[in-house]
Amino acid sequence: MLNQVRAPIARALAPLGQALARSGVSPDVITVVGTIGVSAGALAFFTRGVFFLGTVVITCFVFSDLLDGLVARHRGTSSIWGAFLDSSLDRIGDGAIFGSLVIWYAGRGHSMLLAGVTLFALIMGSVTSYVKARAQSLGFTCDVGFAERAERLIIVLVAAGLYGLGVPYLLPAALWFLAGATLITVIQRFVEVHRQAVREHREPRPPRRHPRPRRRVARASAR
Repeated sequence: MLNQVRAPIARALAPLGQALARSGVSPDVITVVGTIGVSAGALAFFTRGVFFLGTVVITCFVFSDLLDGLVARHRGTSSIWGAFLDSSLDRIGDGAIFGSLVIWYAGRGHSMLLAGVTLFALIMGSVTSYVKARAQSLGFTCDVGFAERAERLIIVLVAAGLYGLGVPYLLPAALWFLAGATLITVIQRFVEVHRQAVREHREPRPPRRHPRPRRRVARASAR
């Protein structure tokens, strides 16, 4: 849903990507540094209820998710390993963001209910990404559902930032929405893969050749 937004951002970051490529910086280094920055920002600020500054720090490092792909493209070093590393470290960053909110609400946020809702959104978000990756590894398509990773990150970061500026109820409302949206997305993807599996069982086809993943300028398949 947000692919149309990613393209202009990628174009804006293209000069920086070219400069980093000329400097010899490895795309893998950018991926790792970005994940460390996102995780450190979430754990340092969100766990203490410092939401606006935390959102600014996290957002800055989130852009590394576009930069690593741009650098890889300019250097001609797109690889299966890069795509695997990128997708795997995405899970760590997501866990740090939502996990930090769980810590906040379970502690000084004084809401075990919201801590549980946030944890549920984190789990369902991980399942959303896993279901798609697993379906694609079996040769199925699984592009249905609203709550992909980009949407989840934008919603939680915008809500956290505005909540930090004093907009009441926005972050709790966003977490409740994400909990429901991720659950619906998981169900939609189960139904979609089941539909394709039943159809293939009834109408056998030649074995499919699975495309080899490459480091991407856009998102990886597991979203």
